[in-house]
Amino acid sequence: MNKVGFFYDDVFLKHEPAGFHTENGERLIAIVEVLQNSSIWSNLIHMNPREASFNDISLIHAERYIDKVKGLTSGHLDADTYVSRGSLEAARHAVGAVIEAVERCMKGEIERAFCAVRPPGHHAEHAAAMGFCIFNNIAIGARYAQKIGYKKVFIIDFDVHHGNGTQHAFEDDDMVFFFSTHQYPHYPGTGRDFERGKGRGEGFTYNVPMRAGSGDREYVDVYQKTLPPLLKKFAPDLILVSAGYDILSDDPLSNIHVSHDGIRQIVQAILQSASVPVVISLEGGYHLRALSEAVRITLEEMLNQ
Repeated sequence: MNKVGFFYDDVFLKHEPAGFHTENGERLIAIVEVLQNSSIWSNLIHMNPREASFNDISLIHAERYIDKVKGLTSGHLDADTYVSRGSLEAARHAVGAVIEAVERCMKGEIERAFCAVRPPGHHAEHAAAMGFCIFNNIAIGARYAQKIGYKKVFIIDFDVHHGNGTQHAFEDDDMVFFFSTHQYPHYPGTGRDFERGKGRGEGFTYNVPMRAGSGDREYVDVYQKTLPPLLKKFAPDLILVSAGYDILSDDPLSNIHVSHDGIRQIVQAILQSASVPVVISLEGGYHLRALSEAVRITLEEMLNQ
């Protein structure tokens, strides 16, 4: 059985909408409840996230943007991204979970990690919040990984929405490969198949737009046939995954129809494609029952594959 770190803290519940919002703390409460009632809970290595420093966050984000977030205790950073009194603390710990996981993998204390965090991150740009995301957890984690000695990082994003912020952070970098499957056309409108990076990073971005109505057959085909050769050729020493479970059939924010068995096959394909540390961080997923079961399946595969 693999050594899998599970990063969670109630601090993530401090990011609270003023009224109803699709992205809310019930998502993590449901996940933890399902995991606690499963046989895998006792097999996970339970770890607390650190609070990321502002220097860590500035590996990706502009100082002026960080200052803006620091100065806001209510309201919105964009039309979709709310801020409450506890949002900054939660967001810093969401980043901290990923960089702590990366560091623990580097030290050999764990082989894989799942970060059950919020707010999510992959839409956050260099100087702007976007699409529920305040800081780009995975992108900062990748830069931190490079800082502590990982040479080549492969980022996989299977959220139903394209990870525009992550792509833009690394589109001119040939040491970070960004691979994404996502519904298209769909929010945020980026992620066309001809977006392949630029300059030195040309060829190190790979987008696979998925038509509305796509399901297990289309997704599993991509992850079993398209992804493995890219991973083999790039030969990373770390894989980071933006796990968006809004690709599930029951999710209210998509028209993609992946089943729980499809999630299992996607995760298996990722884990079997390279024998390097894998850190998975939660992005989307807004149907509580479907989301929590998908996370359980993911962790089951992480433990056993």
